[in-house]
Amino acid sequence: MNVHENDPYPDVSALGGLDPALRREAESRGLDLGLSPWPGDPVVIDTRRGYLTVDTEPGRRLFRLRVHIPAAGWDLGATDDLGALVEAVAAWRQGVPHGELEARFDFLDLDAFTRAREAGEPTVSQWADLLATDFHRAEWPLLRRLHADEALRNAYPTISHHAVRLRVDPMYYMSRQVLVHEPDDGRYKVLRVGVPGAEWTEVPSGALTAHLRAALYDAPSS
Repeated sequence: MNVHENDPYPDVSALGGLDPALRREAESRGLDLGLSPWPGDPVVIDTRRGYLTVDTEPGRRLFRLRVHIPAAGWDLGATDDLGALVEAVAAWRQGVPHGELEARFDFLDLDAFTRAREAGEPTVSQWADLLATDFHRAEWPLLRRLHADEALRNAYPTISHHAVRLRVDPMYYMSRQVLVHEPDDGRYKVLRVGVPGAEWTEVPSGALTAHLRAALYDAPSS
């Protein structure tokens, strides 16, 4: 008897798991999924629009696709067609617009994810959580000052070692970002994260918001 006779995933089993099966399918189609060199279950794929996970439904053939952003996640759809799944993941990584994705791949349903992004999530919830958490009471004055600025409140905030990190895109961990620290009342230091040779710079209180706006949103000089 064929060992895969009752296996809904014979193609996956033959290659030793979902990760190598995705790699083989993508390679056969000339696509790059950006898979990690360290296979896992579920398979995790970093993208500029959050990270995707792919896993399987036990007992029947169904590949499930889910997107995750900080503190939230949404089911995007499921299909029994490994090739269609691979093409959808590749298109997502390439930045294909949501409407076009749903038109091309009928198993995708992006409505809940799209509504959340249009409502400013997860940034809105993250600001609310930080400003309501007693653990971050010492950072509340700085957080409130940053949140009061209409541009800076659109950046995704986190706190590490008493410094506030503002990131332009919550979906992409390498998007432009800065660290802001208030070592003393009314004194501010700023670090441009990811800029070669960048160092902590002391910024006058009156220039803080303008400095941060420029660091996060101004086009880099050529």
